[in-house]
Amino acid sequence: MGDHHAWTAAPSAAECARSVLAAAWSCAVTAQGGREEFVGAHTVAADGRVLLHVPEDSALLAAAICAPRGEPSAVLEFADAAPVPLRNRIRARLWLAGWCAPEDGQLAFRPTRAVLRRPSGTVVLDLDEFADARPDPLATAEARLLTHLAEAHPDAVERLTRLVEPDSLHGAVRVQPLAVDRHGLTLRIERARGSGDVRLPFHAPADDVSELTERMHVLLTQASSASCPRSLQRQRADGDR
Repeated sequence: MGDHHAWTAAPSAAECARSVLAAAWSCAVTAQGGREEFVGAHTVAADGRVLLHVPEDSALLAAAICAPRGEPSAVLEFADAAPVPLRNRIRARLWLAGWCAPEDGQLAFRPTRAVLRRPSGTVVLDLDEFADARPDPLATAEARLLTHLAEAHPDAVERLTRLVEPDSLHGAVRVQPLAVDRHGLTLRIERARGSGDVRLPFHAPADDVSELTERMHVLLTQASSASCPRSLQRQRADGDR
């Protein structure tokens, strides 16, 4: 099975939420009974406020201008989708409920409630923790990194399965990289029916891409010294027939 990893930390729910915000390219806004989709229209302030650059004919902008206090309530929804083609690509959804107000030619959204839903469950975030959290340092580079790993280095992905418990690979038909953060790499194990995720933690956190490269080399070195899972050996043998 290879060496055991000493570092098992994972991002907190608040950090995951901030990472979703940092990497998301689009968001859906529900306000005043209507729903609008915005692409490339939001940025995030250091305190977690969402700044929306909406078109002049936006119903949300009209609501903000016409609201008695200038602050209509709204719900923002962000989806975190895996960049690699997979079944069930949505890894998390983030909902922010709060108030919008015009600010310097844009709309500033101040959340009063934040909810993160992941396969592991749904969490109502503490707003102070959400405001203080920072996105994962790899969040904005993750899509490029995972796509490159899946497309250019499928042999490396297969080698990494040697670090996975054999029972987790039972019935596997495909393994793909699902996510990466400063603390580890997650693999999606697809089966004929259903799928499962396995996390390979790094021995120490990676704060940039160069450190991530070193952490991946360590994992691959550990994988090279481990035996190939029998389930994948059988799968390759069946595929060669």
